[in-house]
Amino acid sequence: MTDSFARTPSTATLPASRLLLFGATGDLSQRMLLPSLFSLHAEGLIAADVKIIGTARSDLDDEGFRKVAAEALEKFLAAEARKPEAIPSFLDRLHYVPLDASKPESFTALKDVMGTDRNQHTAIYLSTAPSLFGSTIAGLKLAGLDGPNVRVGLEKPLGHDLASSAVINDAVADAYTEAQTFRIDHYLGKETVQNLLALRFGNRMFEPLWNAENIEHVQITVGETVGLEGRVSYYDGVGALRDMVQNHMLQLLALVAMEPPARFGPRSVRDEKVKVLRSLRRIDRATVATHTVTGQYTEGAVGGKSVPGYIDELGKPSNTETFVAVKAHVDNWRWHGVPFYLRTGKRLPNRHSEIVIQFREVPHSIFAGRGAVLQSNKLLIRLQPEESIRLMVMAKEPGLDRDGIRLREVPLDLSLTTAFAGFRRRIAYERLLLDLIEGDPTLFVRRDEVEAQWEWIDAIRDGWDAANVTPRPYGAGTWGPSAAIALTERDGVHWHD
Repeated sequence: MTDSFARTPSTATLPASRLLLFGATGDLSQRMLLPSLFSLHAEGLIAADVKIIGTARSDLDDEGFRKVAAEALEKFLAAEARKPEAIPSFLDRLHYVPLDASKPESFTALKDVMGTDRNQHTAIYLSTAPSLFGSTIAGLKLAGLDGPNVRVGLEKPLGHDLASSAVINDAVADAYTEAQTFRIDHYLGKETVQNLLALRFGNRMFEPLWNAENIEHVQITVGETVGLEGRVSYYDGVGALRDMVQNHMLQLLALVAMEPPARFGPRSVRDEKVKVLRSLRRIDRATVATHTVTGQYTEGAVGGKSVPGYIDELGKPSNTETFVAVKAHVDNWRWHGVPFYLRTGKRLPNRHSEIVIQFREVPHSIFAGRGAVLQSNKLLIRLQPEESIRLMVMAKEPGLDRDGIRLREVPLDLSLTTAFAGFRRRIAYERLLLDLIEGDPTLFVRRDEVEAQWEWIDAIRDGWDAANVTPRPYGAGTWGPSAAIALTERDGVHWHD
């Protein structure tokens, strides 16, 4: 079985012979990283001599870390990925070094495990708090892990605004070039996100219509049914705009709106994405009230179960938004006048991520009668939980048409789960970890992308602060405050729920 796209080999690096995993005992590692690495191991996608070294504050040795990893695989590994016979050899790959990332001097312990051969190609994955990036980079330099054969993957959040992001990126740039820096947005590892590029640029029928002349508007929704779920210390003070819109949703918008790249390669794809991000019309103090809506969930019911409000979960007052809706515009020729409606929130009725491309009406209908009302075509791209692509088209109902032709909107469905039933559904981190090990930066985020995203987000937050915006309440299990509905209905548009 082959992946959707051929990999683009890096000219600067070769596949890594060792992977250093920071935050190795944390929640992300246990739920996503270790199961992903096991799947790559079990399928022979990483070389047999690649060593995986975990590190965290936990006082463990190799055997203790292997026990943590085995328990994580038992708990979080998907049924279709289970290969019990491969577990012992995977665990043999694992090693562990306890260290305190806030103390650069403690990194000398890495030398005993990593060795001093600077010719070895090394991949480093940093899943640490943003406050620790500076000391971690300093420690890696002390340990001799800053040479040209090292690349580093950075898990979000990379700061909370443009200034703090620049501090982190400057610290990283002090040790690693941009070509060695792999900023992670796990949405870019999802098959359906990559299929968005295949849909647009691999099919002649779509790209000629992919413009303002034919598309009325675009909707991007990322809905979550969960509340804080153990993220209290991180989420409060961050909010939905920084947590979801700044990274995942703006990356999706860029992929929808980008111009055709010359090729599927790291520079071409990322050049086109950053052009879109720089073309986003700024939402500032003058427009923030008409182009954004914020909300915070109160008690309600999700999935038939009563759930507390955000303040009750948090245990203190807060003005952090758990919901945000935005009306955005991309100011270029292709998208002139086309609104992009973005919506994300916690404690919504359904967990799903979806892109809706709403096409314009046909210029003239040849059909007459009550049963011949035409609906505009829609393209629905579902990213999760089930990945699918659905095109809504008009079709004639069966019959003799004695009272006139009757039309109905029907779906043309491509369920990726069904169409590729012989392929195992992969965790996004499998693709991203393999690309990090192999040195392919195509699906990672470049610094200028991050900065363009933060510039746009910072202007919105400045507008909120200037107007003293506070989140509107919405009941858990609903689609956010009523003002979010008004945001689109002023334009004659309804959210696709």
